Amino acid sequence: MEIYVSKESRGGDGTKEYPLNSLAQAAAIAKPGDEVIVAPGVYREYINPACAGTPERRIVYRSEVKNGAVISGAEEVKNWERYQGTVWRAKIPNSIFGEYNPYTVKIFGDWYDAVKPLHTGEVYINNKALYETDSLEEVLNPVIYKGSWDPEGSLYKWYTEQENNYTIIYANFHKYDPNMENVEINVRRNCFWPSAEGIGYITVSGFVITKAATQWAPPTAYQEGMIGPHWSKGWIIEDCDISNAKCSGISLGKYLQPNNDNKWARKHTKTGTQTERDAICQAQREGWTKERIGSHIIRRCDIHDCGQTGIVGHLGGVFSVIEDNNIHHINNKQDLAGAEIGGIKMHAAIDVIIRRNRFHHCTRGLWLDWQAQGTRVSQNLFYKNTPPDGTELTEHLSVAEDIFVEVSHGPTLMDNNIFLSEVAGRFCTQGIALVHNLIAGSFVYVGNGVDNGSRLFPSPRYTPYHVPHRTEIDGFMTILHGDARFYNNIFVQQPVRQLLLNYAKERNIEGLDLMNYVVGTKPYDGYPSSEEYFNKFQEENYKIREERDKYYNHLPVYSGGNVYFNGAEPYDGEVGYVKDTEHQIDLKLVEEEDGITLHTNLFKYMPENDTEMISTMVLGEAFEPEELFENPDGSPITFNEDYLGKHRRISPVSGPFEFREEIMEIPL
Repeated sequence: MEIYVSKESRGGDGTKEYPLNSLAQAAAIAKPGDEVIVAPGVYREYINPACAGTPERRIVYRSEVKNGAVISGAEEVKNWERYQGTVWRAKIPNSIFGEYNPYTVKIFGDWYDAVKPLHTGEVYINNKALYETDSLEEVLNPVIYKGSWDPEGSLYKWYTEQENNYTIIYANFHKYDPNMENVEINVRRNCFWPSAEGIGYITVSGFVITKAATQWAPPTAYQEGMIGPHWSKGWIIEDCDISNAKCSGISLGKYLQPNNDNKWARKHTKTGTQTERDAICQAQREGWTKERIGSHIIRRCDIHDCGQTGIVGHLGGVFSVIEDNNIHHINNKQDLAGAEIGGIKMHAAIDVIIRRNRFHHCTRGLWLDWQAQGTRVSQNLFYKNTPPDGTELTEHLSVAEDIFVEVSHGPTLMDNNIFLSEVAGRFCTQGIALVHNLIAGSFVYVGNGVDNGSRLFPSPRYTPYHVPHRTEIDGFMTILHGDARFYNNIFVQQPVRQLLLNYAKERNIEGLDLMNYVVGTKPYDGYPSSEEYFNKFQEENYKIREERDKYYNHLPVYSGGNVYFNGAEPYDGEVGYVKDTEHQIDLKLVEEEDGITLHTNLFKYMPENDTEMISTMVLGEAFEPEELFENPDGSPITFNEDYLGKHRRISPVSGPFEFREEIMEIPL
């Protein structure tokens, strides 16, 4: 059945001639097989789907015109009164908020580390968020927040207080008259989010979804977003514009565990690492299985201008596909800080495929934390995911990078990507493979960053690994580092800005295993080859009660077919590589309205090196889970297609492009 919704209707029965005037009404009655068709307009309401679809009969919510229907968690404010100079004051009755007032609820949770206390509420002018501060004085006399990626924008401040049964908001709009502009405040916690678990097999297509007062979403808490499946299976979110969540835009995250919800921040007696392990084991007991949870699709969405993450997830995002999205300008205000920030931040991305996305202008592009087992990151473009010049870097917010893989046992596969930020990868992990990538940034914290920060006692982070292609836990182990594979990549050393060099120098973290800016595999100096490593366990070398340290050494590194330019450096045990010391390679990304192009002279100087076709057979299996680098269905992978989908020859060109002729401009 088709159910029609239009803001222009006075209210009807949901037929095309007499549409409903509320999307929430349609969500209350939609049944499996129904399609809810929504006319253009702004729908200021919370959508709480009451019924799940089925694999054969999904419930589809579709904007009749792509991005014509807007689901907003905000309300307009037109009763501003001039307070002093360019500062205005609005008085909001608390009755508009119901049970959840974003201007009394502070952002809170495990791993949240902001300098100033902030609320989940927000003020927007012409779809741009202002900066909350904790004093009226700072609104009256604003100063630039040097941590922001938009310093001038940080002068637009707001402050809130309670007066009787009203929320009072003071805001400095500078040259604007707020009563003449589009000024909104977010009043709803979510936009499209089932209140119940298990509401699966829903498609949300073509909407603008914006401005919700979402709470901080760490992996040890109830992880909410403006939109998301809330612990169910089989959602599709497609062709949507997702923006201006206070914290997270889309959540594929964890359900509420009342006994273990932000337990570290609330009780302080167990670290977040331990409560994280507790949460995973509890979820296992309570039905976290492939049959019940995950297998979502997020595709062709524009996800931007969110405070914490564009997409967040823990446990609930397993077996999902995230493809063809533009994920950008995440956490640029830098007023939220902590260990859960990125364009995408996922824990337990088991068999998740992340492909053909653009990650740019994010405080960290992609962060895969714990259990990135069977995760494949393929054909993505990463750039400008480090702070712009003029930004003040603090301990709260790091330099950031294109991709961060943390304390996972793998197999984690990264193939046919373009990494152009000054820091390409932070690899506090093992069990990774990088194949046919173009890498113009360094690898940092290799061999480091896996302990839990104790100064007096050992504090290794034991993390789980799983039965291959399942959620069931197979074991726990700390991270040994290594077990890394680098095949047929191109490394190009680019100039490093003084901002980043100063950050490392001032904090005395310039070591090769910390914040180095040498592009290439050089941080893996000293790691053993597979022959060196596994020879220790041969019977003639094995002593049952001696030399137990052999089980805690770095794991081996494997390589072949890599090419190095502009001073990029291989590790000391690397074999089968080519290092060009004669030619200067230029890489320039040009963004235009009709697309993005890579301008380069790279293919003028590419060597005719003898490369092999890389496949699952070459990569083998990740050490700890004993799982092959393979597809989620267990079938092998042959890397015979490049970034553009072009078929590779038997002896392929290193890097993500199968070009043997001189190409100067590559449309991406």
